[in-house]
Amino acid sequence: MAPSRAILLIGKITHARKEWEALGSLAELKEYPTGSPPDFLTTLQSPAYSTLLAIARSNDSTSLTGPFDAALIAALPPSVRYITHNGAGYDNIDVAACTARGIQVSSTPIAVDGATADTAMFLMLGALRRVERAMGSLRRGEWRGKGYGLGHDPKDKVLGILGMGGIGQAVAQRARAFGMSIQYHNRNRLPEDKEIGARYVSFEELMRSSDVLSLNLALNASTRHIISTPQFAMMKPGVVVVNTARGPIIDEAALVAALESGKVFSAGLDVFEDEPRIHPGLLGNPDVVLLPHLGTATWETQRAMEVLVLENLREVLGGGGLVTRVPEQGGMEGGSRAML
Repeated sequence: MAPSRAILLIGKITHARKEWEALGSLAELKEYPTGSPPDFLTTLQSPAYSTLLAIARSNDSTSLTGPFDAALIAALPPSVRYITHNGAGYDNIDVAACTARGIQVSSTPIAVDGATADTAMFLMLGALRRVERAMGSLRRGEWRGKGYGLGHDPKDKVLGILGMGGIGQAVAQRARAFGMSIQYHNRNRLPEDKEIGARYVSFEELMRSSDVLSLNLALNASTRHIISTPQFAMMKPGVVVVNTARGPIIDEAALVAALESGKVFSAGLDVFEDEPRIHPGLLGNPDVVLLPHLGTATWETQRAMEVLVLENLREVLGGGGLVTRVPEQGGMEGGSRAML
């Protein structure tokens, strides 16, 4: 007898196809590999989706459906109870609207930690050494060019981590190997065993005393532009800023002004406020190391993310709870093995 419930994959599974197909013994598998937001809304109204229990969102799902905002959440079939999202950041899902409808949401925080921390260190070292200047002069055929400038060693620098979750902790572990001392700020202090020797400080102290600032926090209404003109004014002259979290955490216009004034020595950015558009003041600045949101772009990490999305599905299909339910839903009924 065919399964009486269905799960929908939006986009494609590239690295864990066998694991996806194996779920066919537990539920009817549906896929929406291509399309547009209007087409997606029309598709949802089909009687074929009346038993839809869960939706798996792939990396490219937003281009196919638009953001999972309140209007889209309201249009989902009443049977939907779970959304498993491929990504550590989930700012394109209205979690409050999901919670109001009784829909639980998971993300992939564990799988991305190492690769994102590696990217942060790459950007950090590149920004400290001003590699963009030297690389640009080479490409212009100028060898070292004119005034390529000296950089800084990471050794003995104070690294301030804003957001000491899994990625922040992985950054701290890597930075310590370069001789940096670590301090951090979270809304709540971590248990000592998770601090791995880092010092907890207030937000203001983090701004004032860090030589390098690494942003590793989630984007939400309270963190949008958490780094702007007043925060740059607090910082040490010559601070280095690294962002591998979400672009809108930084007010890019304020960052450009701080770079141009010399308050910020250099920056390393993997994310941008209005992706894929990049502020021209960043593109044209030789003291900014830029990547096009590649923090998790490795074979190993992409597979791990897909596997975790599917593990969340397998758990709920087996009668358990989401493995990595988002922390905003901590009070909802239904278990979660790792409220991260």
